[in-house]
Amino acid sequence: MNSALSVPDWPWLLLALLVPAGIWAASRMRRRIVYPGLGEGLPVRRRTLWSVLPQALRAVALGLVVIALAGPVRSVERIVRRSEGVTVQLAFDISSSMLAEDFRPDNRIAVARREVSRFVEKREEDRIGLVAFAGEALTVVPGTLDHDVVLRAVENLNVGQLTDGTAIGTALATAVNRLRDAEEGSRVVVLLTDGDNNRGVIDPLDAAAAASAVGIRVYTIGVGRDGVVPVPIGRTRFGYQYANMEVRVNDELLEAVAQRTGGAYFRATDPEALQRIYDRIDELETAPIREERFTERAAVRREFLIAALIALLVELVAAAGRARRSLA
Repeated sequence: MNSALSVPDWPWLLLALLVPAGIWAASRMRRRIVYPGLGEGLPVRRRTLWSVLPQALRAVALGLVVIALAGPVRSVERIVRRSEGVTVQLAFDISSSMLAEDFRPDNRIAVARREVSRFVEKREEDRIGLVAFAGEALTVVPGTLDHDVVLRAVENLNVGQLTDGTAIGTALATAVNRLRDAEEGSRVVVLLTDGDNNRGVIDPLDAAAAASAVGIRVYTIGVGRDGVVPVPIGRTRFGYQYANMEVRVNDELLEAVAQRTGGAYFRATDPEALQRIYDRIDELETAPIREERFTERAAVRREFLIAALIALLVELVAAAGRARRSLA
C-alpha cells in the first residue's frame, strides 16, 4: 500500500512558499527601520529568538492556509493480488496391495498419505476434493476450500474401507463427474494407483476421453516397484500376514490415460520420487495471478487548517511573552 500527498496545481504551492517569505522579509525590514533600538539591553540570543519566532509562525500559518485553499489530497494506492486457483480432484487407491512394504520403513499407503497431505497444504488457493477407490469408487470430499477437511479425510484413508480390487476407470469417471460442474478455470485430476484396472465396468481410456472432452487434465502416478514385494494375504488378530508376490503397475495404461487428457504420467519407486512427483505437479498447475490496483483519494484540507490555527495560537503566546519581557 502506497500513500502520497499531492496539491492539484503547482502555482498554489509556489504561492505558499513566496507569500510567507515576503511577509518575513517585510517584517524584518520594518522592525529595523521603525524600531531600530527595540530589544537593546537584552541578551543577544534571547532578543533574536523573540524577534524571529512570531513572524516565523505567522509565515508558516499563512503558508498552510494557502496550501489548504489549493485543496490537497492524499492518495492511497492498494494492490490486491488474486489467484484464480485450480480445482483438483485427488483419486487415491486404497486396495490391499497399497500395504506392500517396498517403501520401507513405511508401506505404500502411508507414504502416499503423507505426500498427498503435503500437496494439499501447498495448494492454498485451490478447491480440492478426494475420491477413494479400490474395487469400487467413493467420493470422500466433493471439493472444498476447507483444506483441513481434506487433510483429515486423507489421514483416515485405509485399506479395507471398500471392496478390494483396482477400478481405475470407475475412479477416474467419478472424479471427472465431480469436476464437470466446477467453475470455469483449470480443472485437474491427480490419480494415484499401484496396480492395473481389474474391476469396474468403465474402461479407463473411455473415462479419459470424457475428461478430455470437458477440458479436464489428468495426471497419473504409478506407485511401487515391479517384481516380488511383500504383500498382505490375510489378517489375523495379530495383524496382516504377508507373502512375497509378483506385482506390476500398468505403465502403458496410465500413460495413455494422462496423454489423452493433456496431462502426464509419473512413476514413483521410492518415497523420495513420490515427493518429487507431487512437487512437479504443483509446479505444472500454477494458477494465474491477477493484480488489481485501487486508488483512494481523500482531502486533507482540514489538517492544514488545524496546523495553521495551532501556529497562530503559538504566535499569540510568543507575542504575549515578548510583550511582557519588553515591559519588564
